[in-house]
Amino acid sequence: MRFAACGIGHTVWMRGAVLYGPGDIRVEDRADAQILDPTDAVVQVAATCICGSDLWPWRGVESVETPTPMGHEYVGVVVDIGSDVNVVRPGQFVVGSFWASDNTCELCLAGYQSACVNRYLMGREGTQAEFVRVPWADGTLVATPERPPAELLASLLAASDVLGTGWFAAIAAEAGVGKSVAVVGDGAVGLLAVLAARQLGAEQVIAMSRHPDRQKLAVDFGASDIVATRGADGVAEVMDLTDGLGVHSTIEAVGTSEAMMQAFGVTRPGGHIGFVGVPHDVTLPGSDLFFSLIHLHGGPAPVRRFLPELIDLIWSRTIDPGKVFDLELPLAEAADGYRAMDGRTAIKVLLTV
Repeated sequence: MRFAACGIGHTVWMRGAVLYGPGDIRVEDRADAQILDPTDAVVQVAATCICGSDLWPWRGVESVETPTPMGHEYVGVVVDIGSDVNVVRPGQFVVGSFWASDNTCELCLAGYQSACVNRYLMGREGTQAEFVRVPWADGTLVATPERPPAELLASLLAASDVLGTGWFAAIAAEAGVGKSVAVVGDGAVGLLAVLAARQLGAEQVIAMSRHPDRQKLAVDFGASDIVATRGADGVAEVMDLTDGLGVHSTIEAVGTSEAMMQAFGVTRPGGHIGFVGVPHDVTLPGSDLFFSLIHLHGGPAPVRRFLPELIDLIWSRTIDPGKVFDLELPLAEAADGYRAMDGRTAIKVLLTV
């Protein structure tokens, strides 16, 4: 944080990533995060990262009308709280969901904090920055038992979105003991869905991936089989691996029509699809849906529901989702991180602050 003269008194500034247009990310001075509402907290960000969904506006697929702060994943230390914050305390190290939620409304209590009546998308604040305002702090942030050692930072950051989203996808697909699971998509969410499915007890986890580095990571996370083909050939391979029946559970982690139809093609009648890929022009034929006899459940992940459990699993070294980060850069080099993910030379980029 630094101070700059601004008439009488001063304005406080911080550094943050801002998108100006397709391919144009700049790390520049932004107005410092401040308490605006009594339920807010301000977190000094220890680490943040670039999400696959951040690439859509960076590529120009989603338009931005004005310079837009970027990022929605974050871990760090609470430095300030509003007058109505009673659980979170300054000095605590916290993991936050990419959806802020009060965690008290009826939808939150049902486990769907991403549909909270007061939900707020953290991307509006832009967490690729030195500090971030977190609305509904008591309902959004979960403290770790103590300040984490450096080796746990990446895994805790993964819990903020991609691990929580992969976990929700596995839950939505009803992955569990004795089940067969297919994962469509080998980005960070898909890879961590492999980890989640195995952790939930799945007997067979089939990762659909064409990229050797991602295939290797999928196996590290627990994949029993790799299918590198797509379309009808990919469906045929999965059928061969499941006695011609298809899998019990499929996780769709891409967000395209092709990926969704792949998911339908490999799922057996009576099976479940958990879909968490942010959809872009997805259309599904009604007759295929009707005759599939397949359950569909998905959407934006209620990561807050899973954070306490995920933090415990990470803290005990039971899981190591931080391996999904294969490139680490300082915040000042965020533009290089976007280019690396767009060019598929990195699976997921961690930004140190």
